[in-house]
Amino acid sequence: MNEPTVYFSFDNPLKFMATKENQYRSLSEVHESVDTTISNKPTWKRILSFFGPAYLVSVGYMDPGNWATDLAGGSQFGYKLIWVLLMSNLMALLLQSLSARLGIVRGRDLAQANRETYPRFINYALYGLAEIAIAATDLAEILGMAIGIQLLTGLPLIWGVSITVFDTFLFLLLQRLGMRKMEAFIIALVLIIGLSFLFEIILAKPDFGEVAKGFVPSIPNNTALYIAIGIIGATVMPHNLYLHSALVQTRKIKRDYVGIKKALRLNFIDSAIALNLAFFVNAAILILAASVFFNTGRTDVAEIKVAHELLEPMLGSGLAPILFAVALIASGQSSTITGTLAGQIVMEGYLKLRISPWIRRLMTRLIAVIPAVIVILINGEENIDNLLILSQVILSLQLGFAIIPLIHFTSDKKTMGKFVIPPWVIFLASLITAILVYLNIRMVAEQAGSFFITSENNILKTVILLAGILYIVLLLTAIFYPLMGKKSRDISIQLHPEASELQKISVPIFNKIAVALEFGDRDEKLLSYSIGQAHKNTKFLLIHVVESVPAKILEKESDDLETRSDQQQLDFYAEKLRQMGYDTTAILGFNRRSKEIVRIIKENNADMLVIGAHRHRGIKDLFYGQTIDTVRHELNIPVLVVNV
Repeated sequence: MNEPTVYFSFDNPLKFMATKENQYRSLSEVHESVDTTISNKPTWKRILSFFGPAYLVSVGYMDPGNWATDLAGGSQFGYKLIWVLLMSNLMALLLQSLSARLGIVRGRDLAQANRETYPRFINYALYGLAEIAIAATDLAEILGMAIGIQLLTGLPLIWGVSITVFDTFLFLLLQRLGMRKMEAFIIALVLIIGLSFLFEIILAKPDFGEVAKGFVPSIPNNTALYIAIGIIGATVMPHNLYLHSALVQTRKIKRDYVGIKKALRLNFIDSAIALNLAFFVNAAILILAASVFFNTGRTDVAEIKVAHELLEPMLGSGLAPILFAVALIASGQSSTITGTLAGQIVMEGYLKLRISPWIRRLMTRLIAVIPAVIVILINGEENIDNLLILSQVILSLQLGFAIIPLIHFTSDKKTMGKFVIPPWVIFLASLITAILVYLNIRMVAEQAGSFFITSENNILKTVILLAGILYIVLLLTAIFYPLMGKKSRDISIQLHPEASELQKISVPIFNKIAVALEFGDRDEKLLSYSIGQAHKNTKFLLIHVVESVPAKILEKESDDLETRSDQQQLDFYAEKLRQMGYDTTAILGFNRRSKEIVRIIKENNADMLVIGAHRHRGIKDLFYGQTIDTVRHELNIPVLVVNV
């Protein structure tokens, strides 16, 4: 296996910027990018700097999948299932606080902690389940946004689904703007959703006495149970547990007892505010459905489009359906961003595999688009809401595999130290897990039982039986494996990791330095930094890649004007370095820049590369900013990146 690429600090060339441990920091692009420790800031600004991660998490609790389950629950059972929303919200608050605790104290996201604890084959299974959960989430977001676009514009649903593919570019832009800008964008969408439903509730004029009765627990029948499990699956989402444990690490905090305790307290407040906003939105949807539809005898309204059509005549306002559609689009757009971040966390945490964020986003989107398109093409635009509810039930089935490890990690005194969760929290979290797992197994057993009675498809019966056995085996492994004392922790997690004595530190000596040149006014800066890393016997390898049309077609055989001119320029640079006393070789590459740089360096055994970075932002980075990432992943030598 190649050694990790090493970066040097410009102000101190002996300081390594990325070690093997740092290379896989959770969301490394924004890791500790928000500094909460700056002492010259006012106190209120330092406190506010902690707020934000929970709002990104909260949008997952009000995504379009919630709308379908809330509408179905409200229109069919009135206010009777509102207690499920409250219970789900309390569950979410407890579990999200555990997730944040894991990230703050151990500096690990849930996927990384799983990788360090469970055997490889279990991790692959957990990774697969996490990806299924993210795909189910994205499916709900796609369908919700497509329905919202259709309600506003009248476009066919299939067109709306296709349009959602292009929000990949919006995510890329937001990521380039930084963490605080992304959080501000999400909070703005949350406010749009909240204000829209506040207006709807004012128009609906619900009977709050009847609403209060809905907080008394009851499950009228099996249909209500199915919807209740869907509500829980739509509220307590497994990908949010991965997400929160990573997002809290975007804050740079003081790594002492007081600093960590303060971070835990403020993140809990952040979670409480954000999740209560999510509860308000979900409760508003259910109350709206109960007030407008159930109380008027329209218990058949379980689809978003039908609800939208009936809002204007029943509420007497043309603005009501417009706000409903706008809130639906805002909901889908906000949660699709957090779903992508969760996908990045899961892939990097379990597999140590890092790919470009826009490729990851496109992959996630296409995985969800394909089943949506297939369903629409086969069944038309009917029963889309049933697909939404099914996606939430799938999410609910994944919950145990995220919650059980989370409880293990946060209750482990060896790694959590003074911040281990107390016994009463362990009991509550375990009780929540037991309830969720029981409801899931009961629902699946009932559905499978009725299928086994009515169906004669033996192959499908066998598949269901094997899937059920695998589900139970994985569940038992997740519960008992960490208790067997076989946990392997690659890195000991402490408040203050044991300091190195620095006995083996030495100044690196580079015998052959490669320099990737572009022929412009920035080349002088690149060569200056290169000479700064050299000694008197260092050899230089100057590289330039010709990207003209003839060079792309003929490569080494090309002899066009650009190729001849580039060779002369490269030879000129080489001669200048020779005059300074350095042995210098000049080599032209052809066609693909990143591929040629890697090839030339390997063939000539260079032991360091100096390359320039243009700091492109947004869409430009798609086209111009990929060379450095490609090169550094292919090489196992230090790479000095110079901002030019």
